[in-house]
Amino acid sequence: MATLQSLGFSWTTSHPAPTHRPRTPSGFIASHFHPSARSAFHGQALNLSHPPWTIIKLNQQSSRPLVIQMVKPTIQFIQGMDEQTVPDIRLTKSRDGTNGVAIFRFEQPSVFDSSGDVGEITGFYMIDQEGVLQSVDVNAKFVNGKPSGIEAKYIMRTPKEWDRFMRFMERYSNENGLQFVKN
Repeated sequence: MATLQSLGFSWTTSHPAPTHRPRTPSGFIASHFHPSARSAFHGQALNLSHPPWTIIKLNQQSSRPLVIQMVKPTIQFIQGMDEQTVPDIRLTKSRDGTNGVAIFRFEQPSVFDSSGDVGEITGFYMIDQEGVLQSVDVNAKFVNGKPSGIEAKYIMRTPKEWDRFMRFMERYSNENGLQFVKN
């Protein structure tokens, strides 16, 4: 069992980014096609309020545009509305590494503040520059008839799904100051 805990500082990865992909001056990795473009994952498309990428031509002679994807890793329960509460996350993985489970626990999530105005909770969406990971295994916790928390479960059935989830978690952790603690 492993846990990601919120801390006041950012966690840096021990695995540097691949050096074979060019970087822009701002540090984003630039590539013509992201490796996940050939992924077996087929999630639900989301309508985001802003385009998830920017197309830039390297020079006037180049006919192939360079795509730089700049999506902040976020979690949503209602499409288009980012969850502001940073969750407690517990990870388990089978001994043979073929599958795993991530359980996200949100105490007093911000979705409860505006869910009546914006709509109902439709699922659990983890969004980053590679796309969307989603689950419908979402349960609300009530205390004295009032919502107090949400537990969402994301199941990974293949090593490829585990790797994709870990790439999302690395980005989300860096953005939200989470640290990996192995139990």
